[in-house]
Amino acid sequence: MSELSLPREDLDHVLAHTRDAWDELRGQRLFITGGTGFFGMWLLESFVWANRQLGLEAQATVLTRDPAQFAAQAPQLAREPSLCFCRGDVRDFAFPEGRFSHIIHAATPAKVELNRDEPLTMLDIIVGGTRRVLDFAVACGATKLLLTSSGAIYGRQPPNVTHVAEEYAGGPETTDAGAAYGEGKRVAELLSTLYARQFGLQAKIARCFAFVGPYLPLDRQYAVGNFLRDALAGGPIRVQGDGTPYRSYLYAADLAIWLWTVFFRGESCRPYNIGSDEGVTIDQLARCIAQSAGGEVAVNVLEKPASNRIPSRYVPKVSRAREELGLAVWIALPEAVRRSVEFLRKQPFTGVSPATSA
Repeated sequence: MSELSLPREDLDHVLAHTRDAWDELRGQRLFITGGTGFFGMWLLESFVWANRQLGLEAQATVLTRDPAQFAAQAPQLAREPSLCFCRGDVRDFAFPEGRFSHIIHAATPAKVELNRDEPLTMLDIIVGGTRRVLDFAVACGATKLLLTSSGAIYGRQPPNVTHVAEEYAGGPETTDAGAAYGEGKRVAELLSTLYARQFGLQAKIARCFAFVGPYLPLDRQYAVGNFLRDALAGGPIRVQGDGTPYRSYLYAADLAIWLWTVFFRGESCRPYNIGSDEGVTIDQLARCIAQSAGGEVAVNVLEKPASNRIPSRYVPKVSRAREELGLAVWIALPEAVRRSVEFLRKQPFTGVSPATSA
């Protein structure tokens, strides 16, 4: 039996809060796109752990553009007998044979450079990939599909809105080329809803915000990943900007709980915000990470706050997930950062497959 890389404490935490939901996967086949990205690594390891502990005898087939590269990055998963990896691009992959009861569609490019430099490609991957996965869901007889969408579908959060709710009717600016990612996710949600209504598929929609934890890439556009990288290198942590924007960060073990719960128990075609509602400024985040890293890690804020500038916000309202699904932020940010630092010090991990993070 292969060993998993995530801490036993985290895997047990995920299982403790999802134990009663797994039975519908007993003896079933699951198909996953984006399984080699940040979200995917957590989904795969928590799936394998639940499969073992509960004796589900379930199987998961994972779509990846480069199985050999993933095997080199995560040999513990490549050797796992309950997982099968198939090569393909999410836009035109060959349909695996046989029936799959459940599908998780988490494949989305996570590189800001792609959205900036090749927005048409970004849009094509999101929309074309979602359409291909939905066609496969119909062909293979799947009953449930989880779409990992994004808080980017709301566009710029108004400064007077402290927490953006699922009912918020705003959206990205349609004439902004940089809105390809957010608009793509909006279309992906619409496509999932149309397929659900026409073909009877249960389409679960998870609008994901920001996260921290093992397997988070440290060399991308994520401020929290960059700060962790800087801190573990001894500092200084460099804050690009004035440090006043508000963000929130859900620990990845809680993320896994939220995703599995929405998948198994969420209402079809009813989006759920996924994330923490505990907002912090970027400056506060940097100092939290510096403190957790220990030593004399300095924090350098490169700009001074402007007196007339209203800080931007990217913080979800999560009362729908709390009230309807019983979800919570069980692991607060300081503990989430501590666990992330501890994991990275034991086994440094700088990134994941660039085209498969959600």
